[in-house]
Amino acid sequence: MGKRKREGAEEPAPAAKTKKQATAVNQAAPADPSKAPTTIQVITGSYDRILHGITATIPQEVPSSTSEDTNHVSFADTFLFAAHASAIRCLALSPPSDSTEPDSQKIILASGSTDERIQLYHLSTAPPPVGANPLTANLSGTTITENPKNRELGSLNHHSASISALHFPSRSKLLSAAEDNTIAVTRTRDWTALFTIKAPIPKPAGRPSGDTAAPGEVPAGINDFAVHPSMKLMVSVGRGERCMRLWNLVTGKKAGVLNFDRALLQQVGEGKHSSGEGRKVGWDAGGEEFFVAYERGAVLYGMDSKPRARILPSPATKIHQCRYLPGSTSNDNKLAISTEDGRIVFFSTKPPSSTSEPSSTSQKATSIPQCTQIAQLGGRTVGVSGRIKDFEILQLPATASATLSDLLITTGSSDGAVRVWSLALGGLQPGPEDGSTAADGSKPNGAAAENGSAPATATKQVGCLLGTYNTGNRITCLAAFVMTGTAEEVDGALDQPDEEEGASSSSDDSE
Repeated sequence: MGKRKREGAEEPAPAAKTKKQATAVNQAAPADPSKAPTTIQVITGSYDRILHGITATIPQEVPSSTSEDTNHVSFADTFLFAAHASAIRCLALSPPSDSTEPDSQKIILASGSTDERIQLYHLSTAPPPVGANPLTANLSGTTITENPKNRELGSLNHHSASISALHFPSRSKLLSAAEDNTIAVTRTRDWTALFTIKAPIPKPAGRPSGDTAAPGEVPAGINDFAVHPSMKLMVSVGRGERCMRLWNLVTGKKAGVLNFDRALLQQVGEGKHSSGEGRKVGWDAGGEEFFVAYERGAVLYGMDSKPRARILPSPATKIHQCRYLPGSTSNDNKLAISTEDGRIVFFSTKPPSSTSEPSSTSQKATSIPQCTQIAQLGGRTVGVSGRIKDFEILQLPATASATLSDLLITTGSSDGAVRVWSLALGGLQPGPEDGSTAADGSKPNGAAAENGSAPATATKQVGCLLGTYNTGNRITCLAAFVMTGTAEEVDGALDQPDEEEGASSSSDDSE
Protein backbone atom coordinates (compact mmCIF):
# COMPACT_ATOMS: atom_id res chain seq x y z
CA MET A 1 0.00 0.00 0.00
CA GLY A 2 2.91 2.31 0.75
CA LYS A 3 4.21 1.86 -2.73
CA ARG A 4 0.83 2.60 -4.30
CA LYS A 5 0.46 5.72 -2.16
CA ARG A 6 3.88 6.98 -3.16
CA GLU A 7 3.16 6.48 -6.85
CA GLY A 8 -0.18 8.20 -6.53
CA ALA A 9 1.42 11.22 -4.85
CA GLU A 10 3.89 11.64 -7.70
CA GLU A 11 1.32 11.63 -10.49
CA PRO A 12 -0.17 15.21 -10.16
CA ALA A 13 3.19 16.98 -10.66
CA PRO A 14 3.73 15.94 -14.31
CA ALA A 15 0.10 16.72 -15.06
CA ALA A 16 0.46 20.27 -13.74
CA LYS A 17 3.65 20.80 -15.76
CA THR A 18 1.98 19.58 -18.93
CA LYS A 19 -0.92 21.96 -18.40
CA LYS A 20 1.47 24.89 -17.93
CA GLN A 21 3.33 24.06 -21.14
CA ALA A 22 0.06 23.72 -23.02
CA THR A 23 -1.05 27.14 -21.79
CA ALA A 24 2.22 28.71 -22.95
CA VAL A 25 1.91 27.12 -26.37
CA ASN A 26 -1.66 28.32 -26.76
CA GLN A 27 -0.64 31.87 -25.88
CA ALA A 28 2.30 31.90 -28.27
CA ALA A 29 0.85 30.13 -31.30
CA PRO A 30 -1.67 32.17 -33.31
CA ALA A 31 -4.78 30.54 -34.73
CA ASP A 32 -3.70 31.24 -38.31
CA PRO A 33 0.09 30.97 -39.00
CA SER A 34 -0.26 33.24 -42.03
CA LYS A 35 -1.34 36.07 -39.72
CA ALA A 36 1.53 35.65 -37.27
CA PRO A 37 3.13 38.97 -36.34
CA THR A 38 6.65 39.92 -37.44
CA THR A 39 9.23 40.45 -34.71
CA ILE A 40 12.41 42.42 -35.29
CA GLN A 41 15.39 42.75 -32.98
CA VAL A 42 16.76 46.29 -32.67
CA ILE A 43 20.12 47.05 -31.05
CA THR A 44 21.23 50.60 -30.29
CA GLY A 45 24.54 52.01 -29.11
CA SER A 46 24.82 55.37 -27.37
CA TYR A 47 27.14 58.00 -26.00
CA ASP A 48 26.18 56.73 -22.55
CA ARG A 49 28.04 53.40 -23.09
CA ILE A 50 24.70 51.57 -23.13
CA LEU A 51 24.01 48.67 -25.49
CA HIS A 52 20.23 48.38 -25.63
CA GLY A 53 18.32 45.49 -27.18
CA ILE A 54 14.65 45.97 -28.11
CA THR A 55 12.14 43.68 -29.79
CA ALA A 56 9.39 45.22 -31.91
CA THR A 57 6.39 43.01 -32.67
CA ILE A 58 4.49 44.17 -35.75
CA PRO A 59 1.16 42.72 -36.95
CA GLN A 60 1.11 41.14 -40.38
CA GLU A 61 -1.30 43.69 -41.82
CA VAL A 62 0.42 47.04 -41.51
CA PRO A 63 -0.37 50.23 -43.44
CA SER A 64 2.08 51.39 -46.08
CA SER A 65 0.97 55.03 -46.30
CA THR A 66 1.02 57.95 -43.91
CA SER A 67 -1.33 57.67 -40.96
CA GLU A 68 -1.88 59.43 -37.67
CA ASP A 69 -2.41 56.17 -35.75
CA THR A 70 1.05 55.01 -34.67
CA ASN A 71 0.10 52.31 -32.13
CA HIS A 72 0.90 49.35 -34.37
CA VAL A 73 4.09 48.07 -32.69
CA SER A 74 4.59 46.39 -29.32
CA PHE A 75 8.05 47.09 -27.90
CA ALA A 76 9.87 45.07 -25.24
CA ASP A 77 13.35 45.23 -23.70
CA THR A 78 15.59 42.21 -24.22
CA PHE A 79 18.90 43.42 -22.76
CA LEU A 80 20.34 46.63 -21.34
CA PHE A 81 23.88 46.91 -19.97
CA ALA A 82 27.02 49.02 -20.03
CA ALA A 83 29.03 47.23 -22.71
CA HIS A 84 31.98 49.63 -22.90
CA ALA A 85 33.91 52.08 -20.79
CA SER A 86 33.15 54.98 -23.16
CA ALA A 87 30.87 55.93 -26.03
CA ILE A 88 29.79 53.25 -28.52
CA ARG A 89 30.48 54.31 -32.10
CA CYS A 90 29.51 51.41 -34.40
CA LEU A 91 27.67 48.09 -34.58
CA ALA A 92 27.78 45.16 -36.99
CA LEU A 93 25.68 42.02 -37.46
CA SER A 94 26.90 38.83 -39.11
CA PRO A 95 24.81 36.67 -41.47
CA PRO A 96 22.82 33.95 -39.64
CA SER A 97 24.56 30.69 -38.87
CA ASP A 98 24.09 27.77 -41.28
CA SER A 99 21.28 25.69 -39.85
CA THR A 100 18.28 23.90 -41.28
CA GLU A 101 16.18 24.91 -38.27
CA PRO A 102 15.43 28.66 -38.06
CA ASP A 103 15.09 28.44 -34.28
CA SER A 104 18.70 27.32 -33.82
CA GLN A 105 20.24 30.07 -35.96
CA LYS A 106 22.45 32.66 -34.33
CA ILE A 107 23.80 36.06 -35.30
CA ILE A 108 27.06 37.54 -34.05
CA LEU A 109 26.83 41.12 -32.81
CA ALA A 110 30.00 43.24 -32.69
CA SER A 111 30.15 46.66 -31.03
CA GLY A 112 33.03 49.13 -31.28
CA SER A 113 33.78 51.97 -28.90
CA THR A 114 36.24 54.73 -28.17
CA ASP A 115 37.73 52.51 -25.44
CA GLU A 116 39.60 50.63 -28.23
CA ARG A 117 37.71 47.36 -27.58
CA ILE A 118 35.33 45.28 -29.70
CA GLN A 119 32.64 43.42 -27.75
CA LEU A 120 31.16 40.21 -29.21
CA TYR A 121 27.78 38.58 -28.57
CA HIS A 122 25.68 35.69 -29.84
CA LEU A 123 22.07 36.72 -30.51
CA SER A 124 19.31 34.24 -31.20
CA THR A 125 17.18 34.77 -34.29
CA ALA A 126 14.08 33.44 -32.48
CA PRO A 127 11.79 35.66 -30.38
CA PRO A 128 12.09 35.41 -26.58
CA PRO A 129 10.14 32.50 -25.05
CA VAL A 130 6.80 32.97 -23.36
CA GLY A 131 7.09 33.60 -19.64
CA ALA A 132 10.70 34.85 -19.82
CA ASN A 133 9.92 38.04 -17.89
CA PRO A 134 12.23 38.35 -14.87
CA LEU A 135 10.80 39.00 -11.39
CA THR A 136 12.16 42.55 -11.15
CA ALA A 137 10.51 45.89 -10.54
CA ASN A 138 9.82 47.98 -13.64
CA LEU A 139 9.11 51.64 -13.03
CA SER A 140 8.95 52.62 -16.71
CA GLY A 141 6.09 50.24 -17.51
CA THR A 142 7.95 48.72 -20.48
CA THR A 143 7.65 44.99 -21.01
CA ILE A 144 10.85 43.04 -20.31
CA THR A 145 11.33 39.79 -22.26
CA GLU A 146 14.86 38.59 -21.70
CA ASN A 147 16.02 35.93 -24.13
CA PRO A 148 18.14 33.26 -22.37
CA LYS A 149 19.62 32.19 -25.72
CA ASN A 150 21.64 35.42 -26.01
CA ARG A 151 25.25 35.02 -24.88
CA GLU A 152 28.32 37.21 -24.48
CA LEU A 153 31.42 35.88 -26.26
CA GLY A 154 34.14 38.25 -25.03
CA SER A 155 36.16 41.16 -26.39
CA LEU A 156 38.90 41.84 -28.95
CA ASN A 157 41.85 44.19 -28.53
CA HIS A 158 43.22 44.34 -32.06
CA HIS A 159 43.49 48.14 -32.21
CA SER A 160 45.23 50.85 -30.24
CA ALA A 161 42.71 53.65 -30.93
CA SER A 162 38.97 54.28 -31.12
CA ILE A 163 37.00 51.84 -33.26
CA SER A 164 35.34 53.66 -36.15
CA ALA A 165 33.75 50.96 -38.37
CA LEU A 166 32.82 47.25 -38.23
CA HIS A 167 31.58 44.91 -40.94
CA PHE A 168 30.93 41.18 -41.44
CA PRO A 169 31.43 40.43 -45.17
CA SER A 170 30.65 36.79 -44.32
CA ARG A 171 29.98 34.62 -41.29
CA SER A 172 33.67 33.65 -41.06
CA LYS A 173 35.32 37.10 -41.20
CA LEU A 174 35.08 40.36 -39.25
CA LEU A 175 36.67 43.56 -40.52
CA SER A 176 37.31 46.40 -38.08
CA ALA A 177 38.72 49.89 -38.66
CA ALA A 178 40.07 52.33 -36.09
CA GLU A 179 41.66 55.74 -35.72
CA ASP A 180 45.12 54.14 -35.65
CA ASN A 181 44.83 53.97 -39.47
CA THR A 182 44.52 50.19 -39.54
CA ILE A 183 41.89 47.73 -40.77
CA ALA A 184 42.09 44.32 -39.06
CA VAL A 185 40.75 41.12 -40.64
CA THR A 186 39.66 38.67 -37.92
CA ARG A 187 38.63 35.03 -38.30
CA THR A 188 35.47 34.34 -36.31
CA ARG A 189 36.23 30.65 -35.77
CA ASP A 190 38.92 31.37 -33.17
CA TRP A 191 38.91 35.20 -33.22
CA THR A 192 42.46 35.42 -34.50
CA ALA A 193 43.63 38.49 -36.43
CA LEU A 194 44.72 37.11 -39.81
CA PHE A 195 46.37 40.29 -41.08
CA THR A 196 46.20 44.06 -40.68
CA ILE A 197 45.94 46.63 -43.46
CA LYS A 198 47.90 49.76 -42.65
CA ALA A 199 46.90 53.05 -44.27
CA PRO A 200 49.50 55.85 -44.42
CA ILE A 201 49.20 58.80 -42.07
CA PRO A 202 48.17 61.92 -44.06
CA LYS A 203 50.64 64.73 -44.50
CA PRO A 204 50.08 67.87 -42.39
CA ALA A 205 49.51 70.05 -45.46
CA GLY A 206 46.66 72.02 -43.90
CA ARG A 207 44.59 71.49 -40.83
CA PRO A 208 40.84 71.31 -41.60
CA SER A 209 38.31 73.54 -39.90
CA GLY A 210 37.10 72.17 -36.59
CA ASP A 211 40.06 69.87 -36.12
CA THR A 212 40.44 68.67 -32.52
CA ALA A 213 43.90 67.14 -32.82
CA ALA A 214 46.54 68.33 -30.38
CA PRO A 215 49.24 70.78 -31.56
CA GLY A 216 51.86 68.96 -33.57
CA GLU A 217 49.54 66.04 -34.34
CA VAL A 218 47.76 65.23 -37.58
CA PRO A 219 44.12 64.04 -37.74
CA ALA A 220 44.25 60.41 -38.83
CA GLY A 221 42.05 57.34 -38.83
CA ILE A 222 39.73 55.31 -41.05
CA ASN A 223 36.30 56.92 -41.24
CA ASP A 224 34.59 54.07 -43.08
CA PHE A 225 35.22 51.21 -45.49
CA ALA A 226 33.10 49.04 -47.81
CA VAL A 227 33.80 45.53 -49.11
CA HIS A 228 32.82 44.59 -52.67
CA PRO A 229 30.24 41.74 -52.86
CA SER A 230 32.95 39.54 -54.41
CA MET A 231 35.02 40.09 -51.22
CA LYS A 232 38.12 40.75 -53.30
CA LEU A 233 38.11 44.56 -53.26
CA MET A 234 37.63 47.18 -50.57
CA VAL A 235 37.25 50.97 -50.60
CA SER A 236 38.16 53.10 -47.59
CA VAL A 237 38.06 56.80 -46.69
CA GLY A 238 39.99 58.43 -43.87
CA ARG A 239 40.39 61.58 -41.83
CA GLY A 240 42.57 64.44 -42.96
CA GLU A 241 42.87 63.31 -46.60
CA ARG A 242 40.85 64.21 -49.68
CA CYS A 243 41.02 60.84 -51.36
CA MET A 244 39.73 57.29 -51.22
CA ARG A 245 41.90 54.18 -51.21
CA LEU A 246 41.31 50.89 -53.02
CA TRP A 247 42.58 47.69 -51.38
CA ASN A 248 43.10 44.19 -52.74
CA LEU A 249 41.74 41.84 -50.08
CA VAL A 250 43.36 38.80 -51.72
CA THR A 251 46.87 40.15 -51.14
CA GLY A 252 46.04 42.67 -48.40
CA LYS A 253 47.87 45.45 -50.25
CA LYS A 254 46.96 48.81 -51.74
CA ALA A 255 45.39 48.70 -55.20
CA GLY A 256 45.17 52.44 -55.90
CA VAL A 257 44.39 55.95 -54.66
CA LEU A 258 41.81 58.33 -56.15
CA ASN A 259 42.01 62.00 -55.15
CA PHE A 260 38.85 64.08 -54.88
CA ASP A 261 38.76 66.94 -57.38
CA ARG A 262 38.38 70.38 -55.81
CA ALA A 263 35.58 71.38 -58.19
CA LEU A 264 33.79 68.13 -57.38
CA LEU A 265 33.97 68.81 -53.66
CA GLN A 266 32.51 72.27 -54.12
CA GLN A 267 29.50 70.87 -55.96
CA VAL A 268 28.67 68.46 -53.12
CA GLY A 269 28.73 71.14 -50.43
CA GLU A 270 32.40 70.97 -49.38
CA GLY A 271 33.45 74.61 -49.17
CA LYS A 272 36.84 76.22 -48.79
CA HIS A 273 37.02 75.63 -45.05
CA SER A 274 35.59 72.10 -45.10
CA SER A 275 37.72 69.04 -44.53
CA GLY A 276 36.86 67.47 -47.90
CA GLU A 277 37.19 63.97 -46.45
CA GLY A 278 34.84 61.10 -47.14
CA ARG A 279 32.57 60.22 -44.21
CA LYS A 280 30.70 57.14 -45.49
CA VAL A 281 31.20 54.66 -48.33
CA GLY A 282 29.15 51.69 -49.54
CA TRP A 283 28.58 49.31 -52.47
CA ASP A 284 25.28 48.38 -54.07
CA ALA A 285 24.06 44.77 -54.01
CA GLY A 286 25.29 44.05 -57.55
CA GLY A 287 28.72 45.58 -57.02
CA GLU A 288 28.34 47.83 -60.06
CA GLU A 289 28.57 51.18 -58.25
CA PHE A 290 29.47 52.67 -54.89
CA PHE A 291 28.96 55.99 -53.14
CA VAL A 292 31.23 58.28 -51.14
CA ALA A 293 29.31 60.53 -48.76
CA TYR A 294 30.64 63.83 -47.44
CA GLU A 295 29.24 66.17 -44.84
CA ARG A 296 26.44 67.58 -47.02
CA GLY A 297 26.48 65.57 -50.24
CA ALA A 298 27.55 62.35 -51.93
CA VAL A 299 29.11 61.19 -55.20
CA LEU A 300 28.36 57.94 -57.05
CA TYR A 301 31.19 56.06 -58.74
CA GLY A 302 31.17 53.21 -61.24
CA MET A 303 33.45 50.20 -61.39
CA ASP A 304 35.92 52.32 -63.34
CA SER A 305 36.23 54.63 -60.27
CA LYS A 306 34.93 57.60 -62.27
CA PRO A 307 32.15 59.81 -60.87
CA ARG A 308 28.78 59.09 -62.45
CA ALA A 309 26.38 61.30 -60.47
CA ARG A 310 26.18 63.49 -57.39
CA ILE A 311 23.60 63.75 -54.64
CA LEU A 312 22.51 66.84 -52.70
CA PRO A 313 19.56 66.69 -50.28
CA SER A 314 17.04 69.48 -50.62
CA PRO A 315 16.92 71.60 -48.55
CA ALA A 316 20.62 71.46 -47.79
CA THR A 317 21.42 69.63 -44.57
CA LYS A 318 24.05 67.46 -42.94
CA ILE A 319 24.25 63.75 -43.83
CA HIS A 320 24.68 61.07 -41.16
CA GLN A 321 24.08 57.68 -42.84
CA CYS A 322 23.57 56.27 -46.36
CA ARG A 323 22.24 52.87 -47.42
CA TYR A 324 21.07 51.26 -50.66
CA LEU A 325 17.52 49.92 -50.67
CA PRO A 326 17.27 46.12 -50.98
CA GLY A 327 15.55 44.74 -54.04
CA SER A 328 16.88 47.46 -56.34
CA THR A 329 18.58 46.61 -59.62
CA SER A 330 21.80 48.05 -61.01
CA ASN A 331 19.78 49.94 -63.64
CA ASP A 332 17.53 51.59 -61.05
CA ASN A 333 19.27 51.68 -57.67
CA LYS A 334 17.78 53.76 -54.90
CA LEU A 335 19.85 55.32 -52.15
CA ALA A 336 18.45 56.37 -48.76
CA ILE A 337 20.16 59.15 -46.77
CA SER A 338 19.44 60.18 -43.17
CA THR A 339 19.79 63.87 -42.42
CA GLU A 340 20.26 66.35 -39.61
CA ASP A 341 16.66 67.59 -39.82
CA GLY A 342 14.99 64.23 -39.12
CA ARG A 343 14.39 62.97 -42.65
CA ILE A 344 15.33 59.95 -44.73
CA VAL A 345 15.62 61.17 -48.30
CA PHE A 346 15.41 58.73 -51.22
CA PHE A 347 17.30 59.27 -54.47
CA SER A 348 17.30 57.41 -57.74
CA THR A 349 20.92 56.79 -58.66
CA LYS A 350 20.02 56.64 -62.34
CA PRO A 351 21.08 60.01 -63.83
CA PRO A 352 18.43 61.98 -65.74
CA SER A 353 18.35 61.04 -69.41
CA SER A 354 18.46 64.70 -70.46
CA THR A 355 21.87 65.18 -68.88
CA SER A 356 24.93 64.23 -70.86
CA GLU A 357 27.29 61.56 -69.55
CA PRO A 358 30.56 62.70 -67.94
CA SER A 359 33.67 62.71 -70.03
CA SER A 360 36.07 59.79 -69.59
CA THR A 361 39.05 62.14 -69.32
CA SER A 362 37.53 64.75 -67.03
CA GLN A 363 36.24 64.50 -63.46
CA LYS A 364 34.98 68.04 -63.10
CA ALA A 365 31.75 68.41 -61.18
CA THR A 366 30.16 70.53 -63.94
CA SER A 367 29.98 67.42 -66.18
CA ILE A 368 28.48 65.17 -63.52
CA PRO A 369 24.66 64.87 -63.52
CA GLN A 370 22.66 65.22 -60.34
CA CYS A 371 20.42 62.45 -59.03
CA THR A 372 16.71 63.13 -58.62
CA GLN A 373 15.26 63.38 -55.14
CA ILE A 374 12.13 61.25 -55.45
CA ALA A 375 10.68 61.07 -51.92
CA GLN A 376 11.31 61.58 -48.23
CA LEU A 377 10.29 59.88 -45.00
CA GLY A 378 9.85 61.72 -41.71
CA GLY A 379 10.74 65.36 -41.23
CA ARG A 380 8.97 68.26 -39.61
CA THR A 381 5.79 67.61 -41.58
CA VAL A 382 5.19 64.46 -39.49
CA GLY A 383 6.66 65.80 -36.26
CA VAL A 384 10.21 64.41 -36.54
CA SER A 385 12.89 67.07 -36.27
CA GLY A 386 15.84 65.45 -34.42
CA ARG A 387 18.84 64.19 -36.33
CA ILE A 388 18.72 60.54 -37.46
CA LYS A 389 22.13 59.12 -36.60
CA ASP A 390 21.56 55.66 -38.08
CA PHE A 391 18.88 53.50 -39.67
CA GLU A 392 18.32 49.99 -40.97
CA ILE A 393 16.22 48.77 -43.91
CA LEU A 394 14.58 45.33 -43.53
CA GLN A 395 12.48 43.25 -45.90
CA LEU A 396 9.23 41.72 -44.70
CA PRO A 397 8.57 38.03 -45.42
CA ALA A 398 6.26 37.33 -48.34
CA THR A 399 2.65 36.69 -47.27
CA ALA A 400 -0.80 37.34 -48.67
CA SER A 401 -0.88 40.79 -47.05
CA ALA A 402 2.81 41.75 -47.22
CA THR A 403 4.99 41.08 -50.23
CA LEU A 404 8.76 41.28 -50.60
CA SER A 405 8.38 44.82 -51.93
CA ASP A 406 7.29 45.99 -48.48
CA LEU A 407 10.06 47.33 -46.25
CA LEU A 408 10.50 48.15 -42.60
CA ILE A 409 12.79 51.05 -41.76
CA THR A 410 14.08 51.38 -38.21
CA THR A 411 15.62 54.74 -37.30
CA GLY A 412 17.61 55.88 -34.27
CA SER A 413 17.74 59.58 -33.35
CA SER A 414 20.03 61.56 -31.07
CA ASP A 415 17.11 62.29 -28.76
CA GLY A 416 16.91 58.57 -27.91
CA ALA A 417 13.84 57.74 -30.02
CA VAL A 418 13.68 54.50 -32.01
CA ARG A 419 11.02 54.65 -34.71
CA VAL A 420 9.68 51.86 -36.91
CA TRP A 421 8.33 52.85 -40.33
CA SER A 422 6.52 50.91 -43.03
CA LEU A 423 7.38 51.64 -46.65
CA ALA A 424 6.27 50.16 -49.98
CA LEU A 425 8.70 50.35 -52.87
CA GLY A 426 5.79 51.21 -55.13
CA GLY A 427 5.61 54.59 -53.44
CA LEU A 428 9.14 55.37 -54.62
CA GLN A 429 8.31 54.88 -58.28
CA PRO A 430 7.70 58.18 -60.08
CA GLY A 431 4.08 58.28 -61.22
CA PRO A 432 2.23 60.55 -63.66
CA GLU A 433 1.60 63.08 -60.93
CA ASP A 434 5.30 63.08 -60.07
CA GLY A 435 6.52 63.85 -63.56
CA SER A 436 6.73 67.57 -62.99
CA THR A 437 8.24 67.09 -59.56
CA ALA A 438 10.96 64.77 -60.84
CA ALA A 439 11.76 67.04 -63.75
CA ASP A 440 11.87 70.12 -61.61
CA GLY A 441 13.51 68.33 -58.70
CA SER A 442 16.95 68.26 -60.31
CA LYS A 443 16.91 72.00 -60.92
CA PRO A 444 15.91 73.31 -57.51
CA ASN A 445 18.10 70.72 -55.80
CA GLY A 446 21.15 72.39 -57.24
CA ALA A 447 19.95 75.75 -55.92
CA ALA A 448 18.86 74.42 -52.55
CA ALA A 449 21.79 76.03 -50.76
CA GLU A 450 20.82 79.42 -52.15
CA ASN A 451 17.04 79.40 -52.07
CA GLY A 452 16.52 77.64 -48.73
CA SER A 453 13.72 75.13 -48.22
CA ALA A 454 11.56 75.87 -51.26
CA PRO A 455 12.16 72.48 -52.97
CA ALA A 456 11.16 70.58 -49.81
CA THR A 457 7.47 71.26 -50.50
CA ALA A 458 7.79 69.48 -53.87
CA THR A 459 9.21 66.27 -52.36
CA LYS A 460 6.71 63.44 -52.02
CA GLN A 461 6.12 62.17 -48.47
CA VAL A 462 6.12 58.37 -48.16
CA GLY A 463 6.02 55.79 -45.41
CA CYS A 464 3.93 55.28 -42.31
CA LEU A 465 5.13 55.62 -38.72
CA LEU A 466 4.16 52.39 -36.93
CA GLY A 467 5.56 53.04 -33.48
CA THR A 468 8.07 54.99 -31.37
CA TYR A 469 10.14 53.82 -28.42
CA ASN A 470 12.19 56.16 -26.22
CA THR A 471 15.43 54.55 -25.02
CA GLY A 472 16.44 57.47 -22.79
CA ASN A 473 20.00 57.46 -24.22
CA ARG A 474 21.71 59.50 -26.92
CA ILE A 475 21.80 57.02 -29.80
CA THR A 476 24.94 56.92 -31.97
CA CYS A 477 24.44 53.70 -33.98
CA LEU A 478 21.74 51.14 -34.70
CA ALA A 479 21.41 47.60 -36.06
CA ALA A 480 18.35 45.42 -36.64
CA PHE A 481 17.27 42.09 -38.14
CA VAL A 482 14.04 40.14 -38.63
CA MET A 483 13.61 37.36 -36.08
CA THR A 484 12.53 33.87 -37.19
CA GLY A 485 11.07 30.87 -35.43
CA THR A 486 8.38 30.70 -32.77
CA ALA A 487 8.52 31.35 -29.06
CA GLU A 488 7.15 27.99 -27.90
CA GLU A 489 9.85 26.07 -29.78
CA VAL A 490 12.57 28.06 -28.06
CA ASP A 491 10.90 27.46 -24.69
CA GLY A 492 11.54 23.73 -24.99
CA ALA A 493 15.26 24.15 -25.64
CA LEU A 494 16.15 26.46 -22.77
CA ASP A 495 17.67 23.75 -20.58
CA GLN A 496 20.00 22.41 -23.28
CA PRO A 497 23.61 23.70 -23.30
CA ASP A 498 24.81 25.81 -26.20
CA GLU A 499 27.84 23.93 -27.56
CA GLU A 500 28.66 26.49 -30.27
CA GLU A 501 28.67 29.37 -27.79
CA GLY A 502 30.89 27.47 -25.37
CA ALA A 503 33.49 26.75 -28.03
CA SER A 504 33.59 30.37 -29.13
CA SER A 505 33.92 31.60 -25.56
CA SER A 506 36.82 29.30 -24.75
CA SER A 507 38.72 30.32 -27.86
CA ASP A 508 38.13 33.98 -27.04
CA ASP A 509 39.41 33.47 -23.50
CA SER A 510 42.62 31.98 -24.82
CA GLU A 511 43.00 35.02 -27.04
